Amino acid sequence: MRKPARVPWAMLLALSLPLLAAYLWLLRDAGDFRFVHLAAVPATGVGLALVWWVVFMRAPGRHPTLRHALASEMATIPRGWVTRIARLPDVLRFFVIALTGLALARPQTSHIDDEIELEGIDIVVSLDLSGSMQATDLVPNRLEAAKAVIEQFVSRRQSDRIGLVVFGADAYTYVPLTLDHGTYLRMLRELQLGIINGDGTAIGNGLGVALARLRKSDARTKVVILLTDGENNAGNISPMEAAKMAQTLGVKVYTILAGIHDGEADPQTQAPTERVNPKLLEEIAALTGGSPYLASDREALSRRFESILADLEKSRIRDRGVLYAELYPLFLWPAIALFLLELLLRFGRFRRLP
Repeated sequence: MRKPARVPWAMLLALSLPLLAAYLWLLRDAGDFRFVHLAAVPATGVGLALVWWVVFMRAPGRHPTLRHALASEMATIPRGWVTRIARLPDVLRFFVIALTGLALARPQTSHIDDEIELEGIDIVVSLDLSGSMQATDLVPNRLEAAKAVIEQFVSRRQSDRIGLVVFGADAYTYVPLTLDHGTYLRMLRELQLGIINGDGTAIGNGLGVALARLRKSDARTKVVILLTDGENNAGNISPMEAAKMAQTLGVKVYTILAGIHDGEADPQTQAPTERVNPKLLEEIAALTGGSPYLASDREALSRRFESILADLEKSRIRDRGVLYAELYPLFLWPAIALFLLELLLRFGRFRRLP
């Protein structure tokens, strides 16, 4: 019976110390380190113990031996470097199993790099297309000013799905929720008054259709931006009923009242402006956790969208919870590299013949 294989301690230390130092450096910024599949860690330990016993500790059975008259003289020949590291493939296999087991446990860290994209927000813009949107108190008119500001807003929401609902006497989905912002902007530019019945302002319906677009959304933050210039005077859904639906669905509604306030005159035509109800829009926003805004000129309208943009960024950070980054590639790729190296050695210079 041959003696148990000698454990190559020096080789284990020579490989372990650089690997340990490398991983300590890679994980230097890791915060709240955790394993998603924690049970894989003790399972890996058991597997390593079995490998250690089979490869390094268990005495192998009887093998054929070579008898030669000069065997005693051959024993005096100095050992070469290949002989000294003959167990290197076995040591590599040990590390391959250890790293693979740790990768399967899915290590994660709560440290977030700037390169990690945050979860997007689902946004529906509900835009008034009633006839009064052709008023020129917002240059060149209310609709064109709104389209220009919405285009700037969409261009800055790279990771968000955005939809567009239009309403006049009734409401319709013009662009469903999409990440294809190029198509969204093209359709927005083509939007004109007259494509729907503009003889009325159905604010409740405009909000209701926007909520229907968000009903099945799984986004953590869902938002409606309701832009109108008049008072609700059409439709079969009251604005407050729609606001209660938004509250139930967890949708924030930001309201923007565009144009000159009630009682003032259009500075170019001197015609009296359409009646508005800013208090209604304030109540809708307050009930849903959004904010109400007034925009009496194009610059003010742009600033209102900037305010919404800033508030959405705060919501994104507040609502995302703890976001974990995956670290398993730091274990898996070295395991693959060591496995390929082991195969190269076993079928190359360290190949064993039966």
